[in-house]
Amino acid sequence: MDVSISIGMIILAVIVLVVIGIIAKNVQVVPQSSCRIIERLGKYKATWQAGLHVKVPFIDNVVRYITLKEQVLDYPPQNVITKDNVTMQIDSVVYATIFDPKKFTYGAEDPSSGLRNLTATTLRSIIGEMELDETLSSREVINGKMQKILDEATDAWGICVSRVEIKNIIPPAEIEEVMTKQMRAERERRETLLQAQAHKESVVAMAEGDRQAKVLAAEAEKDAAIALAEGKAKSIKLVYEAEADGIRMLANSQMNDNVLRLKSIEAMKDVADGQATKIFIPTDLSQSIASMGILGDMLGTAEQKTSDVSREQLRESRIQAKANEKLEKDSCVYDLETNEITLKAAESNAKTSSELNEDISR
Repeated sequence: MDVSISIGMIILAVIVLVVIGIIAKNVQVVPQSSCRIIERLGKYKATWQAGLHVKVPFIDNVVRYITLKEQVLDYPPQNVITKDNVTMQIDSVVYATIFDPKKFTYGAEDPSSGLRNLTATTLRSIIGEMELDETLSSREVINGKMQKILDEATDAWGICVSRVEIKNIIPPAEIEEVMTKQMRAERERRETLLQAQAHKESVVAMAEGDRQAKVLAAEAEKDAAIALAEGKAKSIKLVYEAEADGIRMLANSQMNDNVLRLKSIEAMKDVADGQATKIFIPTDLSQSIASMGILGDMLGTAEQKTSDVSREQLRESRIQAKANEKLEKDSCVYDLETNEITLKAAESNAKTSSELNEDISR
């Protein structure tokens, strides 16, 4: 009896443990960014997302564990040929995400392998349409074309290709040597151009400085000439104003004919002090001098004899001629009929006019 009870307890315990194991095995927790593909009796049943799930024992089966995170697929270098028949090696990186676990499970036998082969063929196709220089300088173009083609091709597999990057472009050794020489030559050319540009700028700057210096010197010389001319003009103006004031004073003094004749005789006295041997005196001036009784006083011949009168008249004629010549050159002419003085402004005889005014004022 006790033995049968013990066997029964053991069997019950085994059954309980089996049930607990079955329940534990069929209760699953799916982590975040992951999913499970469930089949029931060999047919797609459901896709478990993140959370707690329980499947039917012996009927439901988990056929695939899928991560929904973005995957970075780094493919090794592969040989490609450019349009100008240059063979090089290019490796690429593909960033892909599974957006439909059902398509990813049932769309292709091996989606990862299919994506790798599709990347290689697409890269060869794109590089085959480009030349070497264009390939080296158009990475963004190549990346864009590959991303577009791969995304469209893998859409049926439940894969989204977000971007494609070209890691390295490795040309042959001889091409690298040629590129190095070309790069060195380009740098030397740029250096020469920079030196020429710097020399040009320095020459232009020096020329501009010389031009500005000459312009400033010319302006200074112009200002000096203008100032000198203005000063000369003011001095000439002051001289003529002084002469005009003297003439107006003479006009306002209302001198008669006798005074004018006396002044003329005084002027001829200075003329007679020269070395000339002949002096011509106008007839009217000599008569006036005789009538006024001042010929002897002016010439200092009051004590001479009557025989010397002809010689004195000759001297007075000479004095009168010099006076007339001096009056003709003078800038001032007095009109006896209208008692007005006319100014003949001329810079060439300003000095003579000033001397005559001084004689008249005395």
